[in-house]
Amino acid sequence: MKGKPRHIKGINILHEDPDVIVVEKAAGILSCATRRGGEHTVEDALNDYVRKGQLRSRKQVYLVHRLDRETSGVMMVAKTPEVQEYFRSNWNDLTEKTYLARVHGILEEKEGLFESYLAEDQKTLLVRSVKNPKYGKLARTLYRVLSEEKDTSLVEVKLKSGRKNQIRVHFSENGHPIVGDSRYGRDRGGLMLHSWKFAFVHPHTGKKMFFETEKPGFAKEAKEKPSKPISNENRKGTNEKIK
Repeated sequence: MKGKPRHIKGINILHEDPDVIVVEKAAGILSCATRRGGEHTVEDALNDYVRKGQLRSRKQVYLVHRLDRETSGVMMVAKTPEVQEYFRSNWNDLTEKTYLARVHGILEEKEGLFESYLAEDQKTLLVRSVKNPKYGKLARTLYRVLSEEKDTSLVEVKLKSGRKNQIRVHFSENGHPIVGDSRYGRDRGGLMLHSWKFAFVHPHTGKKMFFETEKPGFAKEAKEKPSKPISNENRKGTNEKIK
């Protein structure tokens, strides 16, 4: 797919080939349907797109990951079950995800790693850290502070795992909830969390593909101070490749 991104109901299609579709979604749009149903979702919009108005068409897209409703930015879907399985079977090694977030407070450590086992409460659907590994899934969140302004910090976040609400939970539990997070914080006004960069190893060519969106308004306002990119050299005690 070449040329300008195609816009479909709050979704910009950044790239399309026979295997994947890469999009940028606006905040407020679900990645996929909930139990209640009836809401506009990325999945439904792209299903309509690949069917090209043919009501009898059985074509569909296949989710390989999700973004929270309140989170904007880049995400990807597969166009076949085989490609979906390719990514799901080895997601952390095949992809790299970078987010931007504005969080409350000034972080003492300007670069660090949050690590815990996350579990979801089946009644409230809230995610939290648990001490017993048997009851949760390992989640690792790398961050570095880009700038500080008015008792908030702009941070770059790289995920070493892809758990539900991972970034929101980790920053909230460490005393720095994301600005605008009414679920894991105490304020409203729009969640300041954006999926900024996304890279993956293409299932057909084997080449790494990179996608980057424009920075959201909450990230453009602050003047960034010089800071080294998150790297293995900057993290003591880790020899793993940063994802």
